[in-house]
Amino acid sequence: MENPILDFKGSKQTLLTGPSAATLVIVLLLMNLLTACGQSGSAPSGSSTPGNYTTSFPLTENPISEQGEWINGGTVGLDWTNVQTTPGLAFGTESGSVNYDDATAVLTGAWASDQTAQATVYTVNQNSNIFEEVELRLRTTITAGSIAGYEFNFRCTADASQYVQIVRWDGPLGSFTLLDSTAGPGLHNGDVVKATAVGSTLTTYINGTAIFSVTDSTYTGGSPGIGFYNQNGTVSNDGDYGFTNFTASDGTTTN
Repeated sequence: MENPILDFKGSKQTLLTGPSAATLVIVLLLMNLLTACGQSGSAPSGSSTPGNYTTSFPLTENPISEQGEWINGGTVGLDWTNVQTTPGLAFGTESGSVNYDDATAVLTGAWASDQTAQATVYTVNQNSNIFEEVELRLRTTITAGSIAGYEFNFRCTADASQYVQIVRWDGPLGSFTLLDSTAGPGLHNGDVVKATAVGSTLTTYINGTAIFSVTDSTYTGGSPGIGFYNQNGTVSNDGDYGFTNFTASDGTTTN
């Protein structure tokens, strides 16, 4: 015997049987499937529109993907390492024993030449014997054996060993040019770092204050992203520093 199904139409109830019931079951199943796909189609606390991306890293992923939004330095670049996430934190995957294999990830999609990236810093157990850097990327492209673009890095210390640097990455592992460096105010847990690329002017910020700018016109295209560096530490140090959220946009705002 076929199972009847009640079809609610206003205040009336219509009893469906046979093919009508089967059709309704299929429709309901499809609706549930589409709802489930819609719920998992993007990062729960992130948003992506052309020229804008925001995330608070809600997923546990290694490497970071957020439904295919990220390109990683290990998976695609091969010679570097990936960025991983646990809910509320993005951080690196380096061993600490290989120089310049920064954990790196940049966003997919088309981005304007003028770009802004901003992130909130997580840093605990600071140790000046270990070089722990959080990094923002602008105009960066990752392909097999190559990462090219601009890195804005901040050492996670505040004991006079800190520094802020803008570096141009020129492709192969270890091929880079330090454009400028300064001590800066140091980093504390919860600080906000920002980088902008406007024309040929590259500027780095901490808590809304511009630290310094450089001029370089080598790269005009590519994507925003993030990175982390661990030198002299071990994998056990990777979780001591990272970003708790990240925003990227075309232009000079992060709204």
